[in-house]
Amino acid sequence: EVRLVESGGGSVQAGGSLRLSCEASGFTFDAIGWFRQAPGEQREGVSCISGRDGKIQHADFVKGRFTISLDKAKNTVYLQMNSLKPEDTAVYYCAATTRATTMKPADFGSWGQGTQVTISS
Repeated sequence: EVRLVESGGGSVQAGGSLRLSCEASGFTFDAIGWFRQAPGEQREGVSCISGRDGKIQHADFVKGRFTISLDKAKNTVYLQMNSLKPEDTAVYYCAATTRATTMKPADFGSWGQGTQVTISS
């Protein structure tokens, strides 16, 4: 069974930190990406990491604040989020692709259920 399970969401004040986890099971992937979707907005790419060569892509709005990493032994991808802002509030999803690193939601075929991140000012 293909599964992606996110955890680590929550509510923090602006300037705080959260670490999201995405545990993958039941399949082999080439890259795992994190996406987010705020109410009324389109889903957007946040970060993506290749399981093959460790190549990383970040959206411009998270550079210097968020770090994506992969623990191959645990088949888990982490998103460390620091210096959080109210505009980071969204449901965060992880997704898997058999392509190389990409930030396009349409390139991802398997999705987790999402975890809510709420940042208060």
